[in-house]
Amino acid sequence: MTDVDVLALDNQVCFALYAANRAVTARYRPLLKTLNLTYPQYLVLLVLWEADGAGVRVRVSDLARRLRLDTGTLTPLLKRLQVRHLVRRIRSDQDERVVVITLTDSGRALREQARTVPGQLLGGSGLDPARVAALRDELKSLLQSLEDADETSVR
Repeated sequence: MTDVDVLALDNQVCFALYAANRAVTARYRPLLKTLNLTYPQYLVLLVLWEADGAGVRVRVSDLARRLRLDTGTLTPLLKRLQVRHLVRRIRSDQDERVVVITLTDSGRALREQARTVPGQLLGGSGLDPARVAALRDELKSLLQSLEDADETSVR
């Protein structure tokens, strides 16, 4: 590749990921609108539904780490979900600095309504589910490699 090719927009992995992320998020928007959720709220609820099903309590710090968000971004989002009576924020009795997030009955009930979202997202896209699963796994591998490299460079 020439120097010009290296800097061509269409040769950038970051741009392909960015554009794909925007396209996927745009496809989610009308689906989540029926649930009165934003995409970040949906991601929070996905983590909480998973934890609730496993009987695991989720601290704000754990949620932030899992979603790769800082707590400053996450806290207002959680407050909005609490105003909608979908979650509760509870301070730990052992350490007041620790806040645990739990689902309300309404938050649990919303899970059933959201079950159709993943299928609707891909419906009509023409994408093979196996290909999408392989792509997801490849992206998870890329993320892990990048995070591992970041940890190595910090040491």
